[in-house]
Amino acid sequence: MKEKESMNKMGTAPVNKLMLTMGIPMILSMMLQALYNIVDSAFVSNMANGGEEALNALTLAFPVQMLMVAIGIGTGVGTNALLSKSLGQGNREKVSLVAGNAVFLGIIIYIVFLIFGLFGTDIYLLTQTKNPEILEMASCYLKICCCLSMGNVFYAIFEKLLQATGRALFSTIAQIAGALVNIILDPILIYGWLGMPEMGVAGAAYATIIGQIVSAIMGFVFHLKKNKEITNNLKYMKPQKHIIKEIYSIGLPAIIAQALMSVMTYGLNVIFVKIGESVVTAYGLYYKIQQFILFAAFGLRDAITPIVSFNHGMGSKKRVKAGIKYGMLYTTIIMIAGMLLLEICAVPFSAVFGLSGETQQLCIGAMRIVSLSFVFAGINVAFQGIFQALDSGLESLIISVFRQFLFVLPVAYGFSRIAIADNSKIWLVWVTFLIAEGISAIFACIFMKRINKNKINVLEDKNE
Repeated sequence: MKEKESMNKMGTAPVNKLMLTMGIPMILSMMLQALYNIVDSAFVSNMANGGEEALNALTLAFPVQMLMVAIGIGTGVGTNALLSKSLGQGNREKVSLVAGNAVFLGIIIYIVFLIFGLFGTDIYLLTQTKNPEILEMASCYLKICCCLSMGNVFYAIFEKLLQATGRALFSTIAQIAGALVNIILDPILIYGWLGMPEMGVAGAAYATIIGQIVSAIMGFVFHLKKNKEITNNLKYMKPQKHIIKEIYSIGLPAIIAQALMSVMTYGLNVIFVKIGESVVTAYGLYYKIQQFILFAAFGLRDAITPIVSFNHGMGSKKRVKAGIKYGMLYTTIIMIAGMLLLEICAVPFSAVFGLSGETQQLCIGAMRIVSLSFVFAGINVAFQGIFQALDSGLESLIISVFRQFLFVLPVAYGFSRIAIADNSKIWLVWVTFLIAEGISAIFACIFMKRINKNKINVLEDKNE
C-alpha cells in the first residue's frame, strides 16, 4: 500500500511541491558529486611541493572522469525516464526488466573503464602535455580512478532507480555519506596524517574512489529495501535488446550531452595550453567550481524528467505543462543565485586553492565572465530534461552539440589566437561560453514550441 501511495503522488501531488520534494534531494546529490572534484583540487593545490602542477594534472585527468560520469548518468537517465513511464502505465514486469538491464549495463561500463585504466591513460595524457612531472601525477591519479571505478558507475545506476520511484532522499543520503568519507580521507591520504604515508595525488584518487564505493553500497542497500515496486532477480539482468534500446533511445542523448562536456574540456585544454599552462590550470579550477552550480541545475533536471515522463505516460496535459512551468522557474532561480554567488565571491573562492598570482587572476576573470551565461545554461539544461521526458531525444542531443561543441571550440580557438598575440585579451576566451549558451537557448525555445504542439497539446487530459 505504501509503495502504491508513493507512486500515486507522482500523478496526484501538486506539481510545484512535488518538484521541490523530489528536486531538493537530487540537487544536493548532484552538488555533492561536484564537490568530490573540488575537494580533491583544494587539497592537492595546497601540497607543500608541486601543488599547482598537481592541480594541472587533475585538470588533464578530469575529462575522462567526466566521461565516466556521463555514461553512468546517461544510462541512469534513460533508466529513470523509462522506469517512471512504465510505472505510470502500471507495467510492473517491464519495470523490473528495466532495473535489471540497467545493472547489467553498469557491469559492462565498469569493464570498459577498467581496460582503459590499464592500457589507455598514458596515450590520452600525452596528447595534452609533455611536462614529465604533470604527466606522472595525472597518470597515477587517472589509473586509480578508472581501475577502481565500480563505485562511480554503480552509484549512478542505483541513484536513478531510487529517483525514478520518488525516493530521491535515500540516494542523497548515500551521496552525502560518500562525500563525507572523501572529505575526511583526502587530507589523511594526501598529506600523510594519522600515521598514514604521504601519498599526494594518489591519496586524492584513493579518497575519491573509497567515497564512491561507500555511496554505491548504500545506494544498493536502499534499492533492495525501499524499491518494492521492482522485483530483483537474476533473470531480469539477462540483457534484453528491446529494453536496452529503449533505455538508450532516451539515455543516449544524455550520455552525449554529458560526454560533450568531457570533449569540450579536453578540447579547451588543448587550445588553452597554447596560451599557457596557467590558463589551463585556471580554467580547470573554474570549471570545477562552476560545476557546483551547474550540477544543481542537473539535479533539478533529474526531477523534471520523471515528473514530466510519468504524467505524459498517464496522458495528463495539465500536469505535464505544470512540470515544465515549475521546472523552468526553479532552474532559473537556481542559476541566478549561482551567478550572484560567483560574482560576489570570486576572490575568496580562488584564494582557497593556493594559486600563483597570475593563475588566480585568470581564475577570477573566468568566474566573473562565464557566470554571466548561467541563466542561459540553466534554460538549456531544463529543456534537455523536458525533451528527454517527452521522447524527444534528438532535440536534446542537438542542444548539447550546440552548447558544448559547435559554438564553443571554434569560437574559443578564434579567441585564443587573439590572446596569444596579445595577452591582455585573454579575457576574450571566457566570453565563448556566454555566446554558446545564449545561441543554444534560442534554438531550445524553438524546439520546445514545436514539441508543445506535437506532443503535449494533443493529450486529451483524460486523467484531469
